[in-house]
Amino acid sequence: MKVSVTDRIRKIVEECVELGETVKVTDPVAFRGDTIDCLVHTAVFGDSPEDRGSARWVIKSAGVDLGVYSASIQGLYEAMGRGEAGGYSVPAINIRGMTYDVAASIFRTAIKNDSGTFIFEIAKSEIAYTYQRPAEYTVVILAAAIKTAYKGPVFIQGDHFQVNAKKHKDDPAKEVQGVRDLISEAVKAGFYNIDIDTSTLVDLSKGSLSEQQRLNYEVGAELTLHVRTHEPSGITVSVGGEIGEVGEKNSTVEELVAYMEGYNAAMNGKGVGISKVSVQTGTSHGGVPLPDGSVAEVALDFDTLEKLSKTAKEMFGLSGAVQHGASTLPDELFHRFPETGTSEIHLATGFQNMIYDSSHLPSDLRDKVYAGLNEQFASERSEGQTDEQFIYKVRKKGFGLAKREFWELPETAKNGICGELEGKFDFLFKKLGVAGNKGDVEKYITHVPAPVSLEEEIDGA
Repeated sequence: MKVSVTDRIRKIVEECVELGETVKVTDPVAFRGDTIDCLVHTAVFGDSPEDRGSARWVIKSAGVDLGVYSASIQGLYEAMGRGEAGGYSVPAINIRGMTYDVAASIFRTAIKNDSGTFIFEIAKSEIAYTYQRPAEYTVVILAAAIKTAYKGPVFIQGDHFQVNAKKHKDDPAKEVQGVRDLISEAVKAGFYNIDIDTSTLVDLSKGSLSEQQRLNYEVGAELTLHVRTHEPSGITVSVGGEIGEVGEKNSTVEELVAYMEGYNAAMNGKGVGISKVSVQTGTSHGGVPLPDGSVAEVALDFDTLEKLSKTAKEMFGLSGAVQHGASTLPDELFHRFPETGTSEIHLATGFQNMIYDSSHLPSDLRDKVYAGLNEQFASERSEGQTDEQFIYKVRKKGFGLAKREFWELPETAKNGICGELEGKFDFLFKKLGVAGNKGDVEKYITHVPAPVSLEEEIDGA
């Protein structure tokens, strides 16, 4: 029996869309108004899989018609590795809450700055505690692009698809299979950029650098090949590797070389390898909260970062090194990343902090979230931790606890918060050098929208 769009979704789009085997947007202005708002809300909170899936199919199909589609950044990163493109550091932004509105703020910033190189990402851990599975995250990001009249490829990334070291030691096959399953789900959903994190398996007790990195590059190669078996025809998913766990000791050029030589040998020409490598140079995810809730200063080693990026490009043809845990760094440091050849920089907690600390966020919602965190996550409080430190460390999970409340904030609150975020995005896009680079995306990213299946969207909803 042929699957069809539900009557509810037909009614939402009837005045501005023609529905058939594909979607034709007959009135883009009307579609970008209340129609897309209603569709994306249904795609997330709809009462049934049929309504949610139908809404997702319409959004993704309409996006293709309007020039918006999920894409891989692989072609551009290959050009950066050849020295044909660059001079900027690509911001990869994790959105934990208010995803539709925050993404729209990023697209507006990109349009204002004629930027093409920016990534929306969500980590394995964030998928769990923010209640955003890949299929939902993709469609919300694409809906935000449609809302703002952005056109072009949209880069959506799985961040820190990580192997847990303790679980891997107890049952290697089971732990790796869990990451394989997440990769399969994510690529199917339109995550055409995947950061594989097996750096947790590095064993510094081993005698040689190659032995220290062995599990990292062997499991990393295995998971890369798994990505290759699931990517759509005509799309090469951009895959990232990692040599040093964020928050641990700083990476070295020698470790990078040992990892890459082992990784390339493990790949043995069986498929396209990684396009970038994440390193540790002194940051930690979210920053280190002090007793009063403020964040400690970070001593970031830009000299090491520059050497690692240079080695990654010149010896292995990668786009460069990737910096994690950067969103809470002082503003005066961001111009250094493009200067050191850093190809990508990951940004998350700083934006979360802006949302929670904004005067536009209703205080009753903030109080409700904090009370819920104290009730549900008390077991995560460390000995001697102040209330401020505890809330700072766990409030990321509040976006899941109050997901719908954040989505449905009053327009005045959303506009105020997003106005503050846009100011920060604009600053970062300029400092990271991505203003005015949309031409590089047009030159190096091949237009290959993947097919959109109504049946699969309903099945995944």
